[in-house]
Amino acid sequence: MASRTIRVDRLARVEGEGAVRLVVRDGRIDSARLSIFEPPRFFEALLRGRACTEAPDITARICGICPVAYQMSAVHALENALGIEVSAAVRDLRRLLYCGEWIQSHALHVTLLHAPGFLGYDSGIEMARQHGEAVRRGLALKQMGSDLIALLGGRAVHPVTVCIGGFHRAPRRPELARLIEPLQRSREAALALVRWTGGFEFPDCERDYTFLALRQPSEYPFNAGRIVSNRGLDISAAEFEPHIEQHQVRRSTALHARLRDGGAYLTGPLARYNLNFERLAPIAREAALAAGLGRSCTNPFRSIVVRAVEVLHACDEALRIIARYEEPELPACRYEPRAAIGIAATEAPRGLLYHRYRLDADGTLLEARIVPPTAQNQAAIEEDLRCFGGAFLALPPPQLREQCEQLVRNHDPCISCATHFLHLEVTPP
Repeated sequence: MASRTIRVDRLARVEGEGAVRLVVRDGRIDSARLSIFEPPRFFEALLRGRACTEAPDITARICGICPVAYQMSAVHALENALGIEVSAAVRDLRRLLYCGEWIQSHALHVTLLHAPGFLGYDSGIEMARQHGEAVRRGLALKQMGSDLIALLGGRAVHPVTVCIGGFHRAPRRPELARLIEPLQRSREAALALVRWTGGFEFPDCERDYTFLALRQPSEYPFNAGRIVSNRGLDISAAEFEPHIEQHQVRRSTALHARLRDGGAYLTGPLARYNLNFERLAPIAREAALAAGLGRSCTNPFRSIVVRAVEVLHACDEALRIIARYEEPELPACRYEPRAAIGIAATEAPRGLLYHRYRLDADGTLLEARIVPPTAQNQAAIEEDLRCFGGAFLALPPPQLREQCEQLVRNHDPCISCATHFLHLEVTPP
């Protein structure tokens, strides 16, 4: 029986340290493993014994690319525990903060991490020599997102103004008004980004995913909603753990998440797009259709276009929020600590993010549980490698390595920044 093992020891242009191992028998992929060996940082244990007021600042340190999602998920869960309802103005500001994170995170991934693989380059720097305009556009979009985060959060990385009940400081209308013209330019840049990525060549790969994402009646999901799937699931955030189980696998420092009765699922841009297409801004819907996405998309390689569409939506949403913004009377509401359990789910750029906290009567954190998107998507990424990796087995090792990486890169796994280049081995199993 002819067999071989394909190892990708260091994934390049992903945020963190991971590796891929494929076992091939008789020309077919017998097994596929995505290993995550980024050292665990034990944030859930670190939170225990802390005051609940510390949780937003601590959780923001989990990720330098998407600190807003971790911070805001903590805030929403704690407000759920404490029975806090924020004002409409504070809710708008939080959605605006999410817009900033989506713009900067997606622009970075699309332009510098994902696009080089489609165009045959090893890095964004190499790609810039012939696609300088595209790289400058991506960097300008990333800066726009960072500017939004800095204004609302006090700084662009690990924001400091978010707190339970609102913000330590709410921006004045003139401060937000100064962002209107830059955001209008960014909306045009995002439209160009959709057109650019829509023109890439994509492998003919379609898969019958189980998609999972938040859904609201009239808004594209950022920071609230019910958890729904394309298989009929429709639950509140409080029902997440009865329906989703986590288990440890030896090859990964991240827990795997699976549906208790349905196996692997996918969360993130593809899931949001397929479950919420009609809730996109009209300009984003039109651009998506013009780019060839259709009202649904099950080709993981086209996720780069979906991310560009979400950048466009976020720019348009930010402009709508600023246009209607009214300064809150108080930036944060008052509350009293109590013994309770609080749960929330939000949409990080990479997908569904779940937080649960248990509080003592004085507001001390007794327990914390955080389920990030990458942990939820790891099993689905491995299924992609099994389903699609066989189509590339005849390629020479360098091209095979790149296609394996690209299959992983489609999902923008967030395991913090990595700059390694890969060493690919093909050896007997």
